[in-house]
Amino acid sequence: MNVKATAKFIRIAPRKTRLVVDLVRGLPVEQARRQLMFLQKVAAESVLKVLNSAIANAQNNFDLDISDFVVTEAFVDGGPTIKRYQPRAHGRAGLVRKKMSHITIAVGPKVDKKKIVRDEVKIKEKALKPKIKKSKAVEPEDKK
Repeated sequence: MNVKATAKFIRIAPRKTRLVVDLVRGLPVEQARRQLMFLQKVAAESVLKVLNSAIANAQNNFDLDISDFVVTEAFVDGGPTIKRYQPRAHGRAGLVRKKMSHITIAVGPKVDKKKIVRDEVKIKEKALKPKIKKSKAVEPEDKK
């Protein structure tokens, strides 16, 4: 069972946040926490908060033991952009875009992807296997 947590409208650009999220995707929960605690990126603090929230959701809402949990899903979506103007030379205005991120992290038990793929292949092979029915051959009638 995957348990999710989301933080919306975080005032860090999605591109910068994705660099941090990519580091923890697929890691065991404790290792991901350690990685985020010592990472020197501004986005690491926000991602750590979301990860801790997902872990707390699993423990408190579903009474799950998180000792063998991994970060199964982690992604960052872009939020709304605040537009501001910076004065430039000759009376012009330069546009400043202040971007936001929506961070989503899901934790769950470790799943062996190779086993899942093998099972799916077996199911497909079984479905594609031709089913041959033995039927009686019908001979054409003689024309009189």
